[in-house]
Amino acid sequence: TGLAFIDVYNLRPEHVSEDSNGNLWIVKPREKTNNLCNIPLLSIPKQILEKYKDNPYCMDKGTLLPVPCNQKMNSYLKEIADLCGIKKNLTTHTARHSFASVIALANNVSLPNVAKMLGHSSTRMTQHYAKVLDQTILRDMQAVEKQLSV
Repeated sequence: TGLAFIDVYNLRPEHVSEDSNGNLWIVKPREKTNNLCNIPLLSIPKQILEKYKDNPYCMDKGTLLPVPCNQKMNSYLKEIADLCGIKKNLTTHTARHSFASVIALANNVSLPNVAKMLGHSSTRMTQHYAKVLDQTILRDMQAVEKQLSV
């Protein structure tokens, strides 16, 4: 979803709403800035929320996910990286960056839409998250070439 750790930690049922077409959205002010995030939920995040809807820990805390503290979550990510042979230092913040660059922008989601999902007030901050990917440069230039050859 691209949410920051603290926003996932504090995600509550009132932050999920359904639009007139039946699509589920996370609509939540960011803890850090109070800027609103608008994130449509795809099938995997919906399945995860469904899995934990009756979780006793979540029900007791009033949250949607049984999230440990950030330090513990990052240690779990380190273990997963080690098991998978991933050399990069995985953190919850790395996941936010990955959402912006690999998940969203590499799949043609516009920078303003990624900014809105991340809860940024402008695309300037989003550009720090959205690393330019060679594959997107190539795709864009292939589109230019196609237009020029017409």
